[in-house]
Amino acid sequence: MKITDMPVVILVRVSSSRQETDRQIFELQAYAESKGYRVVEILTETISGKADESDRHGLQRAEELARTGQIKKVLVHEVSRLARRNSITHRFVETLEEYGVSLYWHAQAIETLLPNGKTNPAARIMLALLSEMARNELEVLRARILSGLAEARRKGVVLGRRAGTTLPPKDLLKKHPDILRNLRSGQSIRHTAKITGKGFSTVCRVKAVLVKQGAN
Repeated sequence: MKITDMPVVILVRVSSSRQETDRQIFELQAYAESKGYRVVEILTETISGKADESDRHGLQRAEELARTGQIKKVLVHEVSRLARRNSITHRFVETLEEYGVSLYWHAQAIETLLPNGKTNPAARIMLALLSEMARNELEVLRARILSGLAEARRKGVVLGRRAGTTLPPKDLLKKHPDILRNLRSGQSIRHTAKITGKGFSTVCRVKAVLVKQGAN
């Protein structure tokens, strides 16, 4: 197989539907084109980086393509797009390597396998470091949010949705078709929140509308 026809998959992830995957996809497609790679699929996920592996359909699909010999590389924009849990990141990379598939991350322009198919030791070290940084970033962000909320309460700021801002049931369902789709397919509220990247309370409100409609 010529290097210019190497089959690869692009994997991108964002935490919520308010974020865009366009930039990740554009840069990875441009890189693949510059190398002459053939993009087999573009896998997109809208889910928290701390979600369980069972909810990571993009990772699962990439592993399936690797296992069936349909790809030789997985392209991601940065390590944190894989996951913000070290165990998931490392297990995914190890699974790819079992099938001779290399992971390339664009931010540092490095990949896990050398051209001869052997493990890239420099990539291993960097992967461990970046995985830990991704996990730590999430912890720091969570701490800042909690600190900010505590300070706001101390100053007497009323937190939560302002009175009168609740959407009518019809508009709520129209605004969250992804939640609606998952709930109607039988997914639990908690699982739906993980899959869609939406807040638990938002999913609860949509669920309440569905229950009320069913009772009418």
